[in-house]
Amino acid sequence: MIRSLRNPFGLFILIAMLVTACASTQLTSVWKDPSYQTRPAKIMVVGVAKNPLNRRLFEDEFVQQLKSRGTDAIASYTVLSDEQQGDPAAIAKKVAELGADTVLITRLVSKKIVQVYVPGSPYYPPPFYGTWPDYYGYGYRYMYTPGYIAEDEYAVIETNLYEAKSNKLIWAASSETGIGDSDQSLIQGYIGVMVKNMIGLGLLGK
Repeated sequence: MIRSLRNPFGLFILIAMLVTACASTQLTSVWKDPSYQTRPAKIMVVGVAKNPLNRRLFEDEFVQQLKSRGTDAIASYTVLSDEQQGDPAAIAKKVAELGADTVLITRLVSKKIVQVYVPGSPYYPPPFYGTWPDYYGYGYRYMYTPGYIAEDEYAVIETNLYEAKSNKLIWAASSETGIGDSDQSLIQGYIGVMVKNMIGLGLLGK
Protein backbone atom coordinates (compact mmCIF):
# COMPACT_ATOMS: atom_id res chain seq x y z
CA MET A 1 0.00 0.00 0.00
CA ILE A 2 1.26 3.47 -0.85
CA ARG A 3 2.56 5.37 2.17
CA SER A 4 0.26 7.96 3.67
CA LEU A 5 0.65 11.46 2.26
CA ARG A 6 -1.01 13.16 5.22
CA ASN A 7 0.68 15.89 7.24
CA PRO A 8 2.95 17.17 4.44
CA PHE A 9 5.59 19.76 5.29
CA GLY A 10 4.67 21.61 2.10
CA LEU A 11 6.96 20.41 -0.60
CA PHE A 12 6.52 23.66 -2.32
CA ILE A 13 8.28 25.68 0.15
CA LEU A 14 10.87 24.04 -2.06
CA ILE A 15 9.62 25.93 -5.09
CA ALA A 16 10.14 29.19 -3.25
CA MET A 17 13.56 27.93 -2.21
CA LEU A 18 15.29 26.89 -5.39
CA VAL A 19 18.25 29.00 -6.50
CA THR A 20 20.49 28.96 -9.54
CA ALA A 21 19.01 25.72 -10.77
CA CYS A 22 21.35 22.75 -10.89
CA ALA A 23 24.20 24.58 -9.20
CA SER A 24 22.16 25.03 -5.99
CA THR A 25 20.81 21.47 -5.74
CA GLN A 26 23.19 18.87 -4.35
CA LEU A 27 22.35 15.19 -4.02
CA THR A 28 23.30 13.98 -0.54
CA SER A 29 22.31 10.31 -0.95
CA VAL A 30 20.90 8.07 -3.66
CA TRP A 31 19.67 4.47 -3.56
CA LYS A 32 18.33 2.17 -6.26
CA ASP A 33 16.93 -1.33 -5.89
CA PRO A 34 19.47 -3.50 -7.75
CA SER A 35 16.79 -6.06 -8.55
CA TYR A 36 14.79 -3.53 -10.58
CA GLN A 37 16.22 -3.86 -14.08
CA THR A 38 13.46 -2.32 -16.22
CA ARG A 39 12.45 1.25 -17.00
CA PRO A 40 9.16 2.74 -15.84
CA ALA A 41 6.71 3.06 -18.71
CA LYS A 42 4.18 5.37 -17.04
CA ILE A 43 4.80 7.41 -13.88
CA MET A 44 2.21 9.05 -11.65
CA VAL A 45 3.82 12.22 -10.27
CA VAL A 46 2.65 13.27 -6.81
CA GLY A 47 3.84 16.52 -5.24
CA VAL A 48 3.13 16.59 -1.50
CA ALA A 49 2.06 20.21 -1.02
CA LYS A 50 -0.44 22.36 0.82
CA ASN A 51 -0.45 25.02 -1.88
CA PRO A 52 -2.50 23.77 -4.87
CA LEU A 53 -0.84 26.16 -7.33
CA ASN A 54 2.64 25.08 -6.35
CA ARG A 55 1.61 21.44 -6.59
CA ARG A 56 0.47 22.03 -10.17
CA LEU A 57 3.60 23.90 -11.22
CA PHE A 58 5.87 21.21 -9.86
CA GLU A 59 3.95 18.23 -11.22
CA ASP A 60 3.61 19.80 -14.67
CA GLU A 61 7.35 20.42 -14.89
CA PHE A 62 8.23 16.92 -13.75
CA VAL A 63 5.82 15.42 -16.28
CA GLN A 64 7.27 17.55 -19.07
CA GLN A 65 10.85 16.52 -18.29
CA LEU A 66 9.94 12.83 -17.98
CA LYS A 67 8.10 12.86 -21.29
CA SER A 68 11.04 14.57 -22.96
CA ARG A 69 13.05 11.46 -22.02
CA GLY A 70 10.51 9.13 -23.58
CA THR A 71 8.68 8.10 -20.38
CA ASP A 72 4.94 8.70 -20.14
CA ALA A 73 3.85 10.53 -16.99
CA ILE A 74 0.70 11.88 -15.35
CA ALA A 75 0.38 14.90 -13.06
CA SER A 76 -1.71 13.69 -10.13
CA TYR A 77 -3.63 16.96 -9.85
CA THR A 78 -5.18 16.29 -13.28
CA VAL A 79 -6.94 13.17 -11.99
CA LEU A 80 -7.15 13.77 -8.23
CA SER A 81 -8.67 16.71 -6.40
CA ASP A 82 -6.72 18.62 -3.77
CA GLU A 83 -8.94 16.99 -1.13
CA GLN A 84 -7.86 13.54 -2.36
CA GLN A 85 -4.17 14.33 -2.07
CA GLY A 86 -4.02 12.93 1.45
CA ASP A 87 -5.92 9.74 0.55
CA PRO A 88 -3.51 6.91 -0.43
CA ALA A 89 -6.44 4.68 -1.42
CA ALA A 90 -7.71 7.25 -3.92
CA ILE A 91 -4.21 7.62 -5.37
CA ALA A 92 -3.75 3.85 -5.66
CA LYS A 93 -7.12 3.55 -7.42
CA LYS A 94 -6.18 6.14 -10.02
CA VAL A 95 -2.77 4.58 -10.53
CA ALA A 96 -4.47 1.27 -11.35
CA GLU A 97 -7.17 2.85 -13.53
CA LEU A 98 -4.65 4.76 -15.64
CA GLY A 99 -2.18 1.91 -15.93
CA ALA A 100 0.74 3.67 -14.26
CA ASP A 101 3.47 1.24 -13.30
CA THR A 102 5.28 3.59 -10.91
CA VAL A 103 4.53 6.41 -8.49
CA LEU A 104 6.96 9.29 -7.88
CA ILE A 105 6.52 11.23 -4.64
CA THR A 106 8.47 14.29 -3.52
CA ARG A 107 8.29 16.13 -0.20
CA LEU A 108 10.19 18.65 1.88
CA VAL A 109 11.70 16.91 4.90
CA SER A 110 13.29 19.82 6.77
CA LYS A 111 15.29 23.03 6.45
CA LYS A 112 18.69 23.92 7.84
CA ILE A 113 20.92 26.99 8.11
CA VAL A 114 24.65 26.82 7.45
CA GLN A 115 26.93 29.62 8.62
CA VAL A 116 29.84 30.49 6.34
CA TYR A 117 32.66 32.92 7.13
CA VAL A 118 33.34 35.30 4.26
CA PRO A 119 36.89 36.68 4.60
CA GLY A 120 37.66 40.33 4.02
CA SER A 121 39.18 41.45 0.75
CA PRO A 122 42.10 43.85 0.26
CA TYR A 123 41.28 47.44 -0.62
CA TYR A 124 43.67 49.59 -2.61
CA PRO A 125 43.09 53.37 -2.69
CA PRO A 126 44.17 55.07 -5.91
CA PRO A 127 48.00 55.15 -5.95
CA PHE A 128 49.96 58.38 -5.81
CA TYR A 129 53.63 58.17 -6.61
CA GLY A 130 54.47 61.84 -7.25
CA THR A 131 55.89 62.57 -3.78
CA TRP A 132 57.03 60.40 -0.93
CA PRO A 133 54.36 61.73 1.46
CA ASP A 134 51.68 60.70 -1.04
CA TYR A 135 53.29 57.30 -1.58
CA TYR A 136 53.76 56.75 2.16
CA GLY A 137 50.16 57.67 2.77
CA TYR A 138 49.05 55.20 0.11
CA GLY A 139 51.04 52.39 1.70
CA TYR A 140 49.82 53.27 5.18
CA ARG A 141 46.23 53.28 4.10
CA TYR A 142 46.46 49.79 2.59
CA MET A 143 43.67 47.97 4.36
CA TYR A 144 41.19 45.12 4.29
CA THR A 145 37.44 45.19 4.30
CA PRO A 146 36.20 43.33 7.38
CA GLY A 147 35.04 39.72 7.08
CA TYR A 148 31.55 38.63 8.09
CA ILE A 149 29.39 35.58 8.77
CA ALA A 150 26.87 34.72 6.05
CA GLU A 151 23.93 32.39 6.60
CA ASP A 152 22.86 30.05 3.82
CA GLU A 153 19.49 28.33 4.15
CA TYR A 154 18.90 24.92 2.63
CA ALA A 155 15.91 22.63 2.20
CA VAL A 156 16.31 18.88 2.63
CA ILE A 157 14.10 17.20 0.05
CA GLU A 158 13.25 13.55 -0.61
CA THR A 159 12.17 12.21 -4.00
CA ASN A 160 11.11 8.55 -4.12
CA LEU A 161 9.97 6.24 -6.91
CA TYR A 162 7.74 3.24 -6.13
CA GLU A 163 6.67 0.26 -8.20
CA ALA A 164 2.87 0.30 -8.46
CA LYS A 165 2.17 -3.43 -8.44
CA SER A 166 4.25 -4.15 -5.33
CA ASN A 167 4.31 -0.68 -3.73
CA LYS A 168 8.03 -1.26 -3.13
CA LEU A 169 10.65 1.48 -3.27
CA ILE A 170 12.68 1.44 -6.50
CA TRP A 171 14.75 4.61 -6.22
CA ALA A 172 15.27 7.23 -3.52
CA ALA A 173 17.18 10.49 -3.60
CA SER A 174 17.80 13.00 -0.83
CA SER A 175 19.00 16.46 -1.73
CA GLU A 176 19.80 19.87 -0.30
CA THR A 177 18.68 22.94 -2.20
CA GLY A 178 19.55 26.56 -1.48
CA ILE A 179 16.56 28.68 -0.59
CA GLY A 180 15.91 31.67 -2.80
CA ASP A 181 13.19 33.37 -4.78
CA SER A 182 10.55 31.32 -6.57
CA ASP A 183 10.99 31.10 -10.30
CA GLN A 184 9.95 28.62 -12.97
CA SER A 185 13.51 28.24 -14.23
CA LEU A 186 14.64 27.27 -10.74
CA ILE A 187 11.98 24.58 -10.53
CA GLN A 188 13.22 23.25 -13.85
CA GLY A 189 16.76 23.13 -12.52
CA TYR A 190 15.84 21.16 -9.40
CA ILE A 191 13.83 18.62 -11.33
CA GLY A 192 16.61 18.46 -13.89
CA VAL A 193 18.99 17.18 -11.19
CA MET A 194 16.53 14.43 -10.25
CA VAL A 195 15.93 13.42 -13.86
CA LYS A 196 19.65 13.38 -14.63
CA ASN A 197 20.28 10.99 -11.76
CA MET A 198 17.47 8.71 -12.89
CA ILE A 199 18.98 8.65 -16.38
CA GLY A 200 22.38 7.75 -14.97
CA LEU A 201 20.89 4.80 -13.12
CA GLY A 202 19.07 3.53 -16.19
CA LEU A 203 15.57 4.44 -15.04
CA LEU A 204 14.99 6.84 -17.95
CA GLY A 205 16.16 7.13 -21.52
CA LYS A 206 18.74 9.73 -22.47
